[in-house]
Amino acid sequence: MRWVTYATDAGDRVGVIGDDRIHPVAPGVSLIEHLSLADPSAFPGWLRDGDVVELTVERLGRTRQSVRASAPPYPLKPRHNPDRRPPRPRVNRAPSKLPYTRGLHEVGADVWAWLLPDGGYGWSNAGLIAGEGASLLADTLFDLPMTAEMLDAMRKVTGRHPLTHAVLTHSNGDHTHGNQLLGEQVQIIAAEATCAEMRHEMPPEMLTATQVVDIGPATPYFRERFGAFDFSGIRLRLPDLTYDGELTLDLGGREVRVMNLGPAHTAADSVVHVPDAGVLFAGDLLFVGCTPIVWSGPIANWITACDKMIATGAGTIVPGHGPVTDPDGIRAVRGYLTHVIEQADAAHARGLTFQEAIEAVDLGVRNLAGRRADRGQSPPPLPRTDPAATPELDQMTLMAKMADKGLS
Repeated sequence: MRWVTYATDAGDRVGVIGDDRIHPVAPGVSLIEHLSLADPSAFPGWLRDGDVVELTVERLGRTRQSVRASAPPYPLKPRHNPDRRPPRPRVNRAPSKLPYTRGLHEVGADVWAWLLPDGGYGWSNAGLIAGEGASLLADTLFDLPMTAEMLDAMRKVTGRHPLTHAVLTHSNGDHTHGNQLLGEQVQIIAAEATCAEMRHEMPPEMLTATQVVDIGPATPYFRERFGAFDFSGIRLRLPDLTYDGELTLDLGGREVRVMNLGPAHTAADSVVHVPDAGVLFAGDLLFVGCTPIVWSGPIANWITACDKMIATGAGTIVPGHGPVTDPDGIRAVRGYLTHVIEQADAAHARGLTFQEAIEAVDLGVRNLAGRRADRGQSPPPLPRTDPAATPELDQMTLMAKMADKGLS
């Protein structure tokens, strides 16, 4: 149980006291007023079942209530808008080594990929590797219902080879939010920097807000990207074991190699290599049929990571998003990242400002995504710009810029 207190002081300002902290808010007494796009992880969170809320007003008195969970609201269909254009169908047209359909697909001897088309925001892939009497999961999913569906489908394998390990390829919620559904016997493993970044990752409450809060012109964009997911009930479960560099696991007599090839997409990006099956789970170092997002960078590191993935010799590559591919899929992502750097260098040589470059540079594709450039966080294409002229942008601001351009 948390204790939350609303009280007025002599200046009639209102504060929220909870979790041993006091959070000043405006007279509207709204938790949303604590929300900072610059630091979303600092948001104290929405009220939860069992919280006690106390309101005290000078000369009037005090009231105290306990928060109780209610049934989900009945969803109402949106009113018909004759002027609204129907959304473009979202189809991933990248070539695939096997049918790109939702569900479990065997990609090697006792190795499976869980695929979620179309590979856009939140529609991520995961993997399962079985050894003698043990198995390893590569990543969980964006919400609890999707993760439960995946784990249920995997029981035909994990019933014979119990799940003993899980590797998180990176910190983003679409690869970690389902962690709490793994049993206590499952050891969760991640790079040290991934564990640290998870503590400051965008909280599920923030993602819930994108589904219901009017945030201006970007509102339809966020509703479309996140409306399909259920972010309720998610509790952060951090890794039990961290590593740095490379880790070799004995999975029931089977060698599994885990390598941190970041920072690139995030502060640390792990890949899971199964040498005897020739399969590599690349996490979000690979976006196939959709544009890579560079939250951390530098892009040069990502290009090096592509070379290291190819050097593993794996013939079957499971990306973090998109259909199963092969080394040519890695080369395609490498080529795109090289193109980004070339275009950014050319923009810098022309003397373009940050904003001018965003408007002017052709990155060769329509559906782009926000990235963190080599010298400061920014949307593409500025990995070579003057750091003094490249603003540090928080994740939500980056996504708002993506919405402004209709990117996905």
